[in-house]
Amino acid sequence: MKSPVNIVVEPNNTTYPRKLRPKERDLLEFVLPAESPGYAELRNLIRNMIVLAEGRRGKGNFVLGNPGDVADIVSPLAPVIAYGVVETTLDTFTVTVRECAGDQIDVEIVSSHGGEIPDHFEEKRRWTYSEWKPGRPSPASHAAVHEVKINDTLTFVVAGQEKRLWLHDGATLMNHLIPITNFYNELMLHKGIRDPKIALNSNLLFEQLGSYPDADLRAAFIAYNKLKRRVEIVAEQVEKRESGIAAFFRRFIRKKS
Repeated sequence: MKSPVNIVVEPNNTTYPRKLRPKERDLLEFVLPAESPGYAELRNLIRNMIVLAEGRRGKGNFVLGNPGDVADIVSPLAPVIAYGVVETTLDTFTVTVRECAGDQIDVEIVSSHGGEIPDHFEEKRRWTYSEWKPGRPSPASHAAVHEVKINDTLTFVVAGQEKRLWLHDGATLMNHLIPITNFYNELMLHKGIRDPKIALNSNLLFEQLGSYPDADLRAAFIAYNKLKRRVEIVAEQVEKRESGIAAFFRRFIRKKS
């Protein structure tokens, strides 16, 4: 959305619009690895963008866009497409990047202490879900994760130790973070569970993960994706994942009909 450029000075004396600072660009590019075709596309977009304004979440939240655009802080926030953490000797910084929407990208670079990210700090380690690939442990905890194949290219991941869900897209090499509550609701609907003590307690997904077969987790994700449309899922590819007695009877019924 184009309009005459207005210079805005926030209470902390930051003037908008402005260029990304080197420290900000470094952290954003860290969670958007160039080796991933999908993340590389976002990196290229951000390369030509500026910080239009502070986002609706306040300090550390920025709206990136093209020069001359007006920051959109009214529309619903886009889904998270990249997340990472930088641990230092004095603080921890979280980096969040949302999907591009309307030629704008909402990002957050937040200090756990609420202060400005310093130009120099002693780093202990950094990690990002963006670098995860099937067969690897969680980047955050180094603990094993539970993988569920959705089809030939998509893998749904449950990281029990840090209570995170994400979807790995083998075509783009991107990892989409999945909101726990939305997914759990679909799982409860699929299982027909109405007991509030279970249906409203999403932590049970991680505490009782072994009680949910992969087929249930797969079905719940497909139902969630129909509502939220995070990725395209080809029905024929999903059917190929079926095996055993269920697949036998499905083929038997089709032949009869």
